[in-house]
Amino acid sequence: MSTEGRKVKITDTTMRDGHQSLLATRMKTAHMLPIAEKVDQVGFHSLEVWGGATFDTCMRFLGEDPWERLRVLRRHYRTPLQMLLRGQNVVGYKHYPDDVLVEFIKKTVANGLDIFRIFDALNDVRNMQKAIETVKAEGSHAQATVVYTISPVHDLEFYVKTAKVLEDMGADSICLKDMAGILAPGPAYDIVKAWKEQLKIPVQLHCHYTSGMASMAYLKAVEAGVDVIDCAVSTMALQTSQPATEVMVAALRDTPWDTGFNLSLLKEIAGYFKEVRKDYASFDLAAISADVDVLINQIPGGMVSNFISQLSQAGALDKLEEVLAEVPRVREDFGYPPLVTPTSQIVGTQAVMNVLMGERYKMATNESKQYMRGYYGRPPAPIDEAARKKIIGDEEPITCRPADLLPPGLPEAKELVAAYMQKEEDILSAAIFPQVAPGFLQERLARKIAVDLNLAKESSVFYPA
Repeated sequence: MSTEGRKVKITDTTMRDGHQSLLATRMKTAHMLPIAEKVDQVGFHSLEVWGGATFDTCMRFLGEDPWERLRVLRRHYRTPLQMLLRGQNVVGYKHYPDDVLVEFIKKTVANGLDIFRIFDALNDVRNMQKAIETVKAEGSHAQATVVYTISPVHDLEFYVKTAKVLEDMGADSICLKDMAGILAPGPAYDIVKAWKEQLKIPVQLHCHYTSGMASMAYLKAVEAGVDVIDCAVSTMALQTSQPATEVMVAALRDTPWDTGFNLSLLKEIAGYFKEVRKDYASFDLAAISADVDVLINQIPGGMVSNFISQLSQAGALDKLEEVLAEVPRVREDFGYPPLVTPTSQIVGTQAVMNVLMGERYKMATNESKQYMRGYYGRPPAPIDEAARKKIIGDEEPITCRPADLLPPGLPEAKELVAAYMQKEEDILSAAIFPQVAPGFLQERLARKIAVDLNLAKESSVFYPA
């Protein structure tokens, strides 16, 4: 298919993956609003502003209602809004029942979201099907995602076959998601070219800059015909975030793929976020230089940070290199899962335990046991049977879609927050984060009562009883 004259579109990730990657997902809604008018003028394909870790972080650390964030952003932005949905994991870290997933999507659409980027950590398409069906039924855009990784089973045929299955499921577009920053320019070109030749739907590319290769991968993907690339404004880009918007705009200027964006306008937006970033300096821990180690071990920087924390608490920081060497071995035993939430946590924590115990799989986490039982889905390659037997003994793993075995989750969640509930969305917050949502909702209700009492006192001054 010819790419002559194909204008490349850009999705801005600054207000979701940008600050999730650089600032521990701590950016507050208030900092996303003053720049709205200028961001809307750019002409972005979409703005990724919700999903991923933002839902959890809003309640756990910021004292914000994630649903209110979505509603407020919808009022301020005219550009299409996009989210990252973890398939059957929704915005959490385990599989949730279909009733929770379906109602979550319905409420998300009702609150103003336009595009759902749907992925599964294992690329198990069964864990994405219900989400794709529901998004389409609600009249929104279902973007199916293939997570990029490198292994003996993840070849070009795998990426083409998986994408075609997702297209047949009804996906409106397809995204290649390189969460670790390990996509080289050659494979980027090959995969995008094959997708453009064999798929009828638009193709998008999402890369992290971690290794320093992402901009080169983007350029080769553009040459191969990619429709949309993910970027962040320069002051919230690079490091473990995405390539910088301004750089890609300049690189594509006066080519058949010219974005047409105004660099002066982008400079103003970058200046705004440069000042915003200063407010989050205590969370701004991203590596300044490229992490070339990820090209060798495929371990994202965030995982390394977790290892340092876990080993420090155990007084075993000297064992970091052993853990880094153990990760690829555990990943092979587990059937080469891509290292993305939640499989990165499962593999990483098990690697730490293997090293600390001095014996592989002498002790296994509950998540590792559930993984071996098949409750996260079907791994890309067969699991090592010796490892499985050591972790779960003679138990037979399930072969069905994991969510088929889950009872409805909404009734219990409704009971959990009955005393604090102010809207139906609160039930979903509790269904996904039962340990976090009740406390947040209780505090929110207390704040509302306090405000109402103050208003009543102020009114009584003018209108005494």
